[in-house]
Amino acid sequence: MMSHVYFDHNATTALDSRVLKAMLPFLTTQQGNATSRHAYGRFARDAVEQAREQVANAVGAYPSQVVFTASGTEANNFAIAGMAATLPNTQIAISAIEHPCVTRPAEMMQSRGWTLAKIGVNHQCELAFAQLENALRKPTSLVSVMLANNETGAIQNIADVAELARKNGAYVHADAVQALGKINVNFEALNVHAMTISSHKIHGPQGAGALILDKRVDISPLLLGGGQEKGLRSGTENVAAIVGFGMACALAVEKLHEHALHTQSLRQQLEIGLQALDATIFSHHTARLPNTSFFAFPNIEGETLVMALDKKGFAVASGSACSSDSTEPSHVLLAMNVPPDLARGAIRVSFDASNTVEQVSAFLTILKQELKRLQQMVAIAA
Repeated sequence: MMSHVYFDHNATTALDSRVLKAMLPFLTTQQGNATSRHAYGRFARDAVEQAREQVANAVGAYPSQVVFTASGTEANNFAIAGMAATLPNTQIAISAIEHPCVTRPAEMMQSRGWTLAKIGVNHQCELAFAQLENALRKPTSLVSVMLANNETGAIQNIADVAELARKNGAYVHADAVQALGKINVNFEALNVHAMTISSHKIHGPQGAGALILDKRVDISPLLLGGGQEKGLRSGTENVAAIVGFGMACALAVEKLHEHALHTQSLRQQLEIGLQALDATIFSHHTARLPNTSFFAFPNIEGETLVMALDKKGFAVASGSACSSDSTEPSHVLLAMNVPPDLARGAIRVSFDASNTVEQVSAFLTILKQELKRLQQMVAIAA
């Protein structure tokens, strides 16, 4: 059997050696606090500002629009709760397929008197624009729709969402955590007021994220204290993680097209094999992230198959890594009207540039064997 193969890059990615090299001085000899006025502090501040430029360049924004956070989850909470705190207490509209770190803050605002509209999707995971238009007939202060779904990989037309929301006087936020490093992400072109990105999805360190924020937007900070990040996010800057995030952003855009072509080729190889095994491939006929395939087999539990494949040396996911301990079917697939029994069998494979044709071939061989074994067990149990 081949050595363990990692096919779960939408969950997290390995730290790039070049990123680690950039971080090391700030984990060892360069111990300055970025708010200190001495030489160590100035060196740390310069490093943070260089990283801010690298992040901004990667997403078509200005450095002054980058607010560093500790994670994508924090940035999403900051966007939803922070903007809502300064807006009229009316309606928040989000898609039904959002990550919990958008859904739960929105539900928290609902408990504080806001109206919450969850906009559905069709069977391909495409936003139902007619529903959004209908929801926006009511006074709406904030709309949040993810750029690319973490499970299906389906890409939403955020520029059109933003145009519609702005026309109706609402602020617009997009969670672009899964999109960064896989497709072109341009803050200006998307025309949103705020956008979330994260470091560990692009071979950067865990512990760093950012909210890209239109400076004209009034937002209330979640964390109060020393007033770092121009008063928007207090707390001593995690200089090493921020430096790593900046380097990861620079590297991600450097070979974006090349890596996208490679992962898309691997996915095509995978899905030809999956179709031969009678898999249902979700969002197969819409624009998707090039590296992502989400599929299921009837009468096979996703968790059971994930564990079986892991024992054979392949790391895949049964859905979102942030809620993979749940036995409930994917809320994304349920929103797509996938039958719950089929949704419980969902498996996600997500590639990156390090994966190979040989790995995919080996995976398909093992998958076929494990499916046959599990199907025989189901038949005996029946």
